[in-house]
Amino acid sequence: MNKQKYLIANMPLTARHYWIVFVASLGQLIGTAVATIAGIIIPMMNIIMHPELSSAMQGLIGCMDLLGIVFGSVIFGKLCDKYGYIFFFRFCPALILIFSVLAALVPNVWVLLASLFFIGLGIGGEYSLDSNYISELLPEKYRALMIGVAKTAASFGNIIAAGVCFLLILDWKNADRWPDLFWIIAGIAMLMLITRIWYYQSPKWLVLHGKYSQAEKAAEEFLGPDVDIATPVAYSSTNSDIKAKTRQTTSETENSESSSASGQSLWSFIKKNWNAVVLSGFPWACEGLGVYGIGVFLPILVMALGIEHNSMGGNPIFHVANSVEVTFWISCIILPGFVLGLYLIHKKMNIPRIQTVGFWLCAIMLIILLLAFHYNWNKWISIGAFMLFELFLNMGPHLVTYVLPPKIYPVEVRGIGSGLAASIGKIGAVLAVFIIPVLLKWGGPVLVLLVSACVMALGAIMTSVYSRKVFNEEVVTEK
Repeated sequence: MNKQKYLIANMPLTARHYWIVFVASLGQLIGTAVATIAGIIIPMMNIIMHPELSSAMQGLIGCMDLLGIVFGSVIFGKLCDKYGYIFFFRFCPALILIFSVLAALVPNVWVLLASLFFIGLGIGGEYSLDSNYISELLPEKYRALMIGVAKTAASFGNIIAAGVCFLLILDWKNADRWPDLFWIIAGIAMLMLITRIWYYQSPKWLVLHGKYSQAEKAAEEFLGPDVDIATPVAYSSTNSDIKAKTRQTTSETENSESSSASGQSLWSFIKKNWNAVVLSGFPWACEGLGVYGIGVFLPILVMALGIEHNSMGGNPIFHVANSVEVTFWISCIILPGFVLGLYLIHKKMNIPRIQTVGFWLCAIMLIILLLAFHYNWNKWISIGAFMLFELFLNMGPHLVTYVLPPKIYPVEVRGIGSGLAASIGKIGAVLAVFIIPVLLKWGGPVLVLLVSACVMALGAIMTSVYSRKVFNEEVVTEK
């Protein structure tokens, strides 16, 4: 008796689906872990360098991995559309591993900058690949939720990096050991590489390129023998003529679509999909200021606002450790923020609306933080405002900007669409990280908070305006 076969879109959720999500989620975890460690390294280097790092150099260290992500997202996104996912899905963690080990072994600021760039290049590839795998292999009912679950792993990157760094700094009592923090990144990259030994090519990519037998095999390796990757006509019929006709139709579709995917220029793609590009990318750039601009320099902002457990005199490394401790507790609220956002998505709430409301609430919390600093309110009000900022940021913009691209773009351009969105987002993050030390120098934390609140408001407005355009054009599809 033959077992019932399921199309991928209609399958029940199984343990294999959770494994797919877990492996893909590690790219999100390592991305925020690198950003957190970069923000901790900067004040450690300031202790041992005479004179201290300039504001421009601090910004450069903070944004170097993000600059790599900008290029990596587009480069690997386009390459995986053309050559398939699996090679790059393994190559990216290998690249991260090599350069994190280099940064750990060679304590030099220029080696640090180069290493962070290439680490970011690998992370950029992750951002264009992991959501693609999930959106193509998960049942349709759970896709948006599981893409959100993968993004939630970013919170563990913040928490793990801040917590481990805090414990190590207390144990070392020595800022000279800042390169050793990169062994944390190397360990995560090694885990990513090992888990991807048991990962396979995207079945949908194989179908799109006419490799049907390989697609069937890859789908079975991922999801078991009960999976059927296409229509019953194409895959259950034994009529070779029907199969040949299906192949011919798919080949013609592929050829016609290639002019709008890998065959066309990036600029042509942007012009053709302008509203979708803006909705998926530009609010992501605004969100990047909160996640990376404020996130990377959170220990320094905590010290500038005077809300860490400050003790006069003594070893300056403990001053850094105290700020990292506060950073750790603020980072812990990131996970509940993601969980709240996932709950709202699961309840089928309008996804762009979640992002819009999240942006506005973030702006309000930054204004409260600004007032608390200006009027010297109790530091717990400031810490509470910071925590609520992180809650709303991760409930809305941080989560939704990751969920939107796979929903907007069809599979034949999903790699370049998701990669372009991530790249635009990281351009915003690069600018934010580079400018925040400069803003601190020009106007202190007041100017940083004021500019950040305005950027959050801009993200809300852009999401509201362009989501209407995209949905009215019926661009948002899930294939």
